[in-house]
Amino acid sequence: MSVIMEPLLWLVITVIDLYTWVVIASVVLSWLTAFSIINTQNRVVYLIGDVVYRLTEPALRPIRRILPDLGGIDLSPVVLLLGIIFLKQIVIRLAYQIGG
Repeated sequence: MSVIMEPLLWLVITVIDLYTWVVIASVVLSWLTAFSIINTQNRVVYLIGDVVYRLTEPALRPIRRILPDLGGIDLSPVVLLLGIIFLKQIVIRLAYQIGG
C-alpha cells in the first residue's frame, strides 16, 4: 500500500467509526430522554442532543421514510448502523485491492 493510501484509509475508517459512535449516542440519548432519566431543560444536555440530532438526522430521515411504521419502535438507527458497517467493509476491501 502506498505512503499516501495508508493514512487516507486510516482517516476514512476513523471517521466512519466516529460516526458509528454518534449514531449509538443518539439512540442512547433518545432512550434516556424518553424514560425521563435526563432533563432536556438542562442547557448542556440540550446542546449535546441538538448536535447529535443535527449529525444523525440527515442520514436517518430517508431511512425512516422507507421503513414501515412499527408503532413506537424506530429501527432506522439499526439500518443506518448496518449500512455504515457495510460501507466500512467496502472501503477496506477497495483499499487493499488498490494497494495490492
